Amino acid sequence: MTHIGRSVVLKGDLSGDEDLTIEGQVKGRIDLPDHQLTIGANGRIDAELSAKAVIVIGNVTGNIRASERVEIHDSGSVTGDIQAPRLLIHEGAVINGAVDMSDPDAPEPSSAAKSEKTEASA
Repeated sequence: MTHIGRSVVLKGDLSGDEDLTIEGQVKGRIDLPDHQLTIGANGRIDAELSAKAVIVIGNVTGNIRASERVEIHDSGSVTGDIQAPRLLIHEGAVINGAVDMSDPDAPEPSSAAKSEKTEASA
């Protein structure tokens, strides 16, 4: 696990192959497709986030996409859209944006299946 301390300021794209905890400031993009990203209590993020799981204890400005889950603690705030199949919001958390809880790995129904479904309901 990697830890970015509260005095660290990063600007640009950040990616990796291990879990990451951020207590500092990041502006740009963070991509951890197979790992957990934790925004600590002192974390101030202005970035697009993509990870397997995202835990927000600090502040995030930007869209969040998680393949498994997003958890926002009572001290956490998110200004941006969230896309994840599972979302846990603690009492006191702040969200300002849209939430999409569809499974990003679910296959799109084929046009034939959509047509059959429409005919069956008509």
